[in-house]
Amino acid sequence: MAKDDTLKNILVTGANGQLGTSLALMANGEDARFFFTDVDTLDITDYRAVSRYMKANHIDIVINCAAYTNVDKAEDDREAAFKVNAEAPGILAKACRVNKASLIHISTDYVFGKERSTKPRTEEVKPSPSGVYGESKLAGEMRIIEELPEGSSARYAIVRTAWLYSEYGRNFVKTMLGLFSTKDRVSVVFDQVGTPTYAGDLAAVVYRIAMEMACGQWRRIDNGIYNFTDEGVCSWYDFAQAVADESKSCCKVLPCHSDEFPSKVRRPAFSVLDKGKIKQRFQIEIPYWRESLRICLKTLLEQHDS
Repeated sequence: MAKDDTLKNILVTGANGQLGTSLALMANGEDARFFFTDVDTLDITDYRAVSRYMKANHIDIVINCAAYTNVDKAEDDREAAFKVNAEAPGILAKACRVNKASLIHISTDYVFGKERSTKPRTEEVKPSPSGVYGESKLAGEMRIIEELPEGSSARYAIVRTAWLYSEYGRNFVKTMLGLFSTKDRVSVVFDQVGTPTYAGDLAAVVYRIAMEMACGQWRRIDNGIYNFTDEGVCSWYDFAQAVADESKSCCKVLPCHSDEFPSKVRRPAFSVLDKGKIKQRFQIEIPYWRESLRICLKTLLEQHDS
């Protein structure tokens, strides 16, 4: 395929997920040419396959949305989790360095969790994952930084997020709606606190980073880690209650302790991310989580009624 120098070619991995699907809705073709792939079309754990694909399609920017996200299963499947969450980001970073492309990688609040804290985490706080999922995602961040050191021609941004939901795929909001339609009462943990993030809001920020990279506005000094969630703080119980209120469900939402739902991994009790860095860098106002929840639910409820 011959390259059209008037457009930048952007590869999106994990395209069938929530963020990938949200990005596809923004890909209008005016600013860039997008290539959406998932595990069935590109094996990102295979360096040769990635490098061939990038060269054949003249890829300028890679947005890595792919991840092994089953937190509990990862405890028994460490090898698979590290292959996707740690090795693959390193492979993508190396391919970007060799092909002089830029990389945007999505990471998670699960890089924290072992250390108890009630202070929002900035990008400078030392990570302390408490399970295989968090460990593998942190390893992926580190491999990107190792592959794209200061002085490298490739640009990169690692975006940590949390509690992602959308109209697509499997997520907490859709799970709650399903439970509300079949049960009179639902118990949800109140002792885990964070911030819900609408995939559409995250996609808008990722798209903006990609466009800055495409236009040459992303400098080496911008390389690094950025936190992004919607604004506000709540527990999973508060989140579920908001879904019930906004959807006008009659289901009773009851608070419970997390130890009432035994898990192989201890989830972060307080995983609020400080977003000061990304707000200052882009001069943006981030929506309050409940405002974005209303947007998502409006679409979901319209789809249900149609």
